[in-house]
Amino acid sequence: MKQPRHASTTRGFSRASSLLQTRIRTASEQRGFAVTRLLTHWAEVIGEATAQIATPISVSYGKNGMGATLTVLTTGAQAPMLEMQKEHIREKVNACYGYRAISRVRITQTAPTGFAEGRVAFAPAPKVNKTHSPAVQSAANALSIDVQSDDLRSALAALGANVLSKQKS
Repeated sequence: MKQPRHASTTRGFSRASSLLQTRIRTASEQRGFAVTRLLTHWAEVIGEATAQIATPISVSYGKNGMGATLTVLTTGAQAPMLEMQKEHIREKVNACYGYRAISRVRITQTAPTGFAEGRVAFAPAPKVNKTHSPAVQSAANALSIDVQSDDLRSALAALGANVLSKQKS
């Protein structure tokens, strides 16, 4: 007797993570990362302080196949500090892999702006608090005066002020 087929509740839709998983794996394997967790959870693996000043670039395997080299990108001023932490970085990364996959850590340094691979955006830029002229702010407030929710009204007023200030410049 055949069992009835389970009806799918997703109706043909898939999670975004499942759609991107093969592409992420392919891209990371091209750079030598067999375990993508090292890239996606870098701050958790290595520690927040180190993650703010460094990012993993590639894992390369030598000709003899005995251990790999992890290349880490940092700015020039942070390189001496990372040089002293090489052994700590290697231990943390090997704990992520679950075995002694990494035998060496290589520090690569670059300027904050430069080559395509040398982008050093380790932390998001701080938010800039814009102040608008009183005329623009009052016009934006007038557009959102009929909204009942205070939070929504203030958000719409801020959006209106940004739009109005962009039109004038």
